[in-house]
Amino acid sequence: MRREGDEYVINGRKWWSSGAGDPRCAVYVVMGKTDPEAPRHSQQSMILVPANAKGVKVIRPLSVFGYDDAPHGHMEVELKDVRVPVGNLLMGEGKGFAIAQGRLGPGRIHHCMRSIGAAERALELMCQRLNSRTAFGRRISEQGVWRERIAEARCMIEQARLLTLKAAYMMDTVGNKVAQAEIAMIKIVAPNMATHIIDWAIQAHGGGGVSQDFPLAYSYAHQRTLRLADGPDEVHRNALAKLELAKHMAHSKEVEMPITRGS
Repeated sequence: MRREGDEYVINGRKWWSSGAGDPRCAVYVVMGKTDPEAPRHSQQSMILVPANAKGVKVIRPLSVFGYDDAPHGHMEVELKDVRVPVGNLLMGEGKGFAIAQGRLGPGRIHHCMRSIGAAERALELMCQRLNSRTAFGRRISEQGVWRERIAEARCMIEQARLLTLKAAYMMDTVGNKVAQAEIAMIKIVAPNMATHIIDWAIQAHGGGGVSQDFPLAYSYAHQRTLRLADGPDEVHRNALAKLELAKHMAHSKEVEMPITRGS
């Protein structure tokens, strides 16, 4: 994004643009680099771009594990010499990262709430299936391996639920910055928990679990995608580890061990 007089000229290509294909979409919120020489978190800015602006082109919808949400899903969008007024800039130059961070905390809470709901639905379907199917003369739900998985699934859901509630409480009481460790934790924990339980539910359904007759395959695709959306697991783990190390840095002392030589 470069400024020319009273306009910004935008060039770039972005895929996974959420909702860009929705017929109701009239405005894009575009984040672009306005000053590559600024400090790392002050290089980006956000600006409003009309969806029908000259130079905006929706190239294609993107599928997830073969599922196609077009026209409402994620799109690949090209912006070529798109001109918008300076007044469309949000909060001023260099504020893009701050705006994004302000949205991502609550957004991650919402993602994790949906992950917990998806896991609950998968556990419900799994129990119903296990209770209704028989193998070798007895219900599958009577087999010890499935009782272990059901119990473990319930524990995993409740752990993720409590961690999400804690993160939400901290965001309300002390703010996103203080709650950043908890926000990172739930973004790691919830989608991993959900994909694990949905995978068990798929296994319980046999071939039906990967078919279109049940919602499990679609649910798995969505939850697996969440391990990438709003930052991949690895980024959140790295941030969480740095926060944990920083807590102990002030109390760490380099201890020099004396060298003892034998006589």
